[in-house]
Amino acid sequence: MLRMRRGGGEGGAIELREQAPAADRPSDARAPLPVAERLPNGASGRPVSFVAPASLALALGLWGITRQSTMWRDESVTYQVAHRTPSEIWALLDNADAVHGLYYFLMHALYSLWEGGLVTLRLPSVLAVAAAAGLVGLMANRIAGRRAGVVSGLVFALTPEVQMYAQEGRSYAMVCALVALATWLLARALTGPSAPRRWALYSLAVLAASWLHEFAVLTLMAHGVTVLLARTTPRVRRCWAVAAGAAVIGLVPLVLFSVGQSGQVSWIGGPKPREWLEITGVALVAVLCARYPAATGAGSVLVARLALPLALLPTAVLLLAAVHEPMYVDRYVLFTNVGFSLLVGTALSRLYTRASTLAPLRGRSARFAAVGASAAAVVLALTPVTLQMRTPDSRKDDVTAIAEEVQRVSAPGDGVLFAPSRRREWRLSYPGEFGGLVDLALEKSPKASASLQGEELPAAGIRSRMLALDRIVVLSDPPDQPQDAVEQEAVKREVLRTRFHECSRTQLKGAQVTVYARSKRCEAQ
Repeated sequence: MLRMRRGGGEGGAIELREQAPAADRPSDARAPLPVAERLPNGASGRPVSFVAPASLALALGLWGITRQSTMWRDESVTYQVAHRTPSEIWALLDNADAVHGLYYFLMHALYSLWEGGLVTLRLPSVLAVAAAAGLVGLMANRIAGRRAGVVSGLVFALTPEVQMYAQEGRSYAMVCALVALATWLLARALTGPSAPRRWALYSLAVLAASWLHEFAVLTLMAHGVTVLLARTTPRVRRCWAVAAGAAVIGLVPLVLFSVGQSGQVSWIGGPKPREWLEITGVALVAVLCARYPAATGAGSVLVARLALPLALLPTAVLLLAAVHEPMYVDRYVLFTNVGFSLLVGTALSRLYTRASTLAPLRGRSARFAAVGASAAAVVLALTPVTLQMRTPDSRKDDVTAIAEEVQRVSAPGDGVLFAPSRRREWRLSYPGEFGGLVDLALEKSPKASASLQGEELPAAGIRSRMLALDRIVVLSDPPDQPQDAVEQEAVKREVLRTRFHECSRTQLKGAQVTVYARSKRCEAQ
């Protein structure tokens, strides 16, 4: 028979479609569905599906944004590089951090407009996560309905990892927002007219995300699986292939430029047991959620095909890359939370639909009470981790506390050593606290050497400078961290061990500050 539908397509167009008798329809909800049957009539839910999650993410991001006026070392690098001139930033990228070049230029432009300290540093990430949360809501709304849209967006905004990087002065939240945009554009292309403009925007979104961080290109692998699994036209597949190819070609210059800097990720090790448990848990939840809505709602089949590859594949690729070299760090694939939130939000929406049919929840007041109780339970469960993420202890180190401790234990004329040299980044954003201290190993400053931490003297020069002073303040990693084997680092340890006496040692978050003296008298002269 003929069925007429209004408002389900673009611009509320009227669609006439022949509907097969019920007996002739496939009974397996996981079977491929025609594009026209994937869309619920959820256009009226678009505003709330975007605004509610985006508002929550914005509020959470602005809450405690300065994190008690502290930053950690990666943010310190962003802060000091963003305050270099464009020519100095460009010279740096020739030696280090080319993968973050676009982000550094963006932050330089922002600081040129507004010198807002830590707020300027972190506000782009807050806004990016808010936009990503709204886009997750729009995607779920388009595919699975208004309730799924709101819930999916809220799940994304409340995810602890997302909350963490919403207040991070690095590029990962911006990458996540661009991946969310690309995924939303793909969802629209798979569930509606395939306009060339949409594919062009899709390609630009993936390219921009990849220029902010190269591993965002893994999004294309996940989307490729989605396109292959979705029942769509050859034209759509060709359009996706062209858009994806254009993004890859556009990324080639950055790959060629940065390939010589792979040593910068030599510090990455394999996931620790706790991380393996988290990765396994997330994968199991994602798979279970993908199977549950697929078995309970035909409109959610595309959610599983769109979200499951995005939630799992990028992480799996980086873990498999460990066969050659460890590459997995959770923040590198923060964007996988887009897929994870779609799966969890859609599953929760379907669960609510099923629960609403139970006798105790058939009344509106009973359903309202159940939703309120569930929301309260979630808030209570997340409160400890949400509060902890807004403290200095939530990061690997606390550059502010380190600088304050150096100021407390040092005296003008003391020497300072960074062991290893890359920990000089602890000083760069707080030069006042290190005023009067002589950097014993430094030959050229970071700006003069077009590097992140500066260029150090040869080992013999470091030895000579160390022996010329009576007191040295040493900033180093915690005792459980491996020690660098390069000659300069070895001579620092050897001279301190054989020629100096340890006066005091202060353990801080991710660091230790140790005072050494040539004699038993540790007081500054």
